[in-house]
Amino acid sequence: MHPIRKQRLYLVLFLILFSSVAVGLVTYALRGNINLFFSPADVAAGKAPVGQAIRVGGMVVEGSVQRSDDSLAVRFVVTDYEATVPVVYEGILPDLFGEGQGAVASGALDEYGVMQATEVLAKHDENYMPPEVADALEKSGYDHKGKAQ
Repeated sequence: MHPIRKQRLYLVLFLILFSSVAVGLVTYALRGNINLFFSPADVAAGKAPVGQAIRVGGMVVEGSVQRSDDSLAVRFVVTDYEATVPVVYEGILPDLFGEGQGAVASGALDEYGVMQATEVLAKHDENYMPPEVADALEKSGYDHKGKAQ
């Protein structure tokens, strides 16, 4: 084989190897940041993984918000009107968070099916609903205000 051809072959093989390693490292790094959305019905059906970062969204059930007297801990229930998921969150809730409002909780499910939230997001006005929550409610036959369609 001609020396110049051999040099080009080594260069091409090096570039392929380097590119493969770079793509593998990027994929591995992004894998830990993927945060999948599940509706309460999906969680109840066992489709949501336990202990992995996920998001669960729906409407906050009326009368379900329980605030701790001595800490920032809050317990509430999220529903898509097919199933419910209890959520525990310790921190300051958004100003627009409330019962009967849309919310998305990010965190991980524990072995008892309780969402241990690290972040809670609330819709920002009467007309907006996070797309995932709107889709989950639509699938269960309800609109964004909790009324049957």
